[in-house]
Amino acid sequence: MVIGVALGVAIAACVAALVALVVVVRKAPGRAPAAPDPVPDSSGQADAQLAAAGLEAEQLRAKAEQMRAQAQTEAAAIVRQAELSAQQAAQSRQEVDDEIRAVKDEMRQLRGDLERRESRLAEREQRLDHDARKLDQRSADLDETRRELDRRGSALDRMDEERREVLERVAGLTCDQARAELVGVIEHQAKREAALIVRDIENEARKDGQRRARKIVTLAIQRVASEQTSESVVSVLHLPGDEMKGRIIGREGRNIRAFETVTGVNLIIDDTPEAVLLSCFDPVRREVGRLTLERLVLDGRIHPQRIEEAYDRSKAEIEQLCVRAGEDALVDVGITDMHPELTSLLGRLRYRTSYGQNVLKHLVESAHIAGMMASELGMDPALLKRCTVLHDIGKALTHEVQGSHALIGAEIARRYGEPEDVVHAIEAHHNEVEVRTVEAVLTQAADAISGGRPGARRESLEAYIKRLERLEQIALAQDGVEKVFAMQAGREIRVMVKPENVDDIQAQVIARDVAKQVEEELTYPGQIRVTVIRESRAIEFAR
Repeated sequence: MVIGVALGVAIAACVAALVALVVVVRKAPGRAPAAPDPVPDSSGQADAQLAAAGLEAEQLRAKAEQMRAQAQTEAAAIVRQAELSAQQAAQSRQEVDDEIRAVKDEMRQLRGDLERRESRLAEREQRLDHDARKLDQRSADLDETRRELDRRGSALDRMDEERREVLERVAGLTCDQARAELVGVIEHQAKREAALIVRDIENEARKDGQRRARKIVTLAIQRVASEQTSESVVSVLHLPGDEMKGRIIGREGRNIRAFETVTGVNLIIDDTPEAVLLSCFDPVRREVGRLTLERLVLDGRIHPQRIEEAYDRSKAEIEQLCVRAGEDALVDVGITDMHPELTSLLGRLRYRTSYGQNVLKHLVESAHIAGMMASELGMDPALLKRCTVLHDIGKALTHEVQGSHALIGAEIARRYGEPEDVVHAIEAHHNEVEVRTVEAVLTQAADAISGGRPGARRESLEAYIKRLERLEQIALAQDGVEKVFAMQAGREIRVMVKPENVDDIQAQVIARDVAKQVEEELTYPGQIRVTVIRESRAIEFAR
């Protein structure tokens, strides 16, 4: 269609050019004036006009050709544009057709999905309707069952009521009385079974606890190796010669009186060759006096003024030694944060003994034992060492303050900011205060192990014999006792009782009474075990 239009436009342009040319040709002869008699000049003019008209016609023809060519060019361009437009239109139509086909396919798929979903929904609705009908039927069945159960429950209640009435008439008891009697029987049986279970659990726990405690204590004892006791309550100073005794006494006893007044130590000069004894209840003061006398003997100049000078120097030196001894003991047990006053008091125990055992060494040994037991039990070894190394700190002031060393030590520890667990372990290690913590119990155990091990403490033979005799007397004073045996150096006492006069319960009472009386009357290191044995024998002779 576009090509036809372009060709029509070109043809119309050509026709218009030809018409214009014809018109020009026709007008050219008519310009000259008509004359009846042509002359030669007019024919030449006509030729000129014809030539001009022909030239103009040629120009018009050339112009027409040019216009035609232009029209053809434009027509070709229009044709090419029309062809491109047709191609684009065809491509667009193809794309539109493709999109239409894709949309139709998608609509077809969506229609299929909708149909499948509609079918599934219809099936689900059918299933739901079926389930709803089932639920309705089940609900009706449940209602019927509930009504049946109600009827049966009512019948059972009537039967229970009739049975209760019959039982009450037969037993002569009301329902409440029978219930109370039954509850009492069940309660009694439950209590008995509970008591048996508790007894078995306690026995098992006691056995396991004794086994574990024995293991822990044995391991702690095996890992400790300490020296035997060698300390004495009297200091001995050896002299270079017996003539030094006279110089120590001085003129009319002036020097010895001045020495005893300044130092507070009793100086004993007897027949012992080349030796004098220094006696004092305060071990630190006795050591200061010994060091003072040693300085005076080495110097050789002994008079009251020299005694005072030597005493001041010895006292300062002993204080430094006490501090050093306390620091060494703390380093040995691994404690670094201790108040300086407590360290100094701890060092003073270097010169204090208990039953011949050095107190400072006893504290260090007890601390190591407590740390081992704490490690075995999963507790804090540092806290146990701190409790144990300070448990006898009060012995450093027992000569200056009234009261037991446990309470004195607890007050000192509290004053210098020790933790409450440490203070309680100190004040309770001799049961003067009720034990409330595990740390206090382990402190008691470590103290007993250190003081009760063989060779740790010593006592005189006379005191030892008196203690054994008193142990036997206390046990023999009980009713029904037949024989008494003191064993293991007085650490255990076995009491044989008459089985016809003493039963098992009385045997336990005798053991408790003997142990209590021994605690009240005797003084001893460690602990004493009291064992009461009751043996029954049935003897017959076959003839």
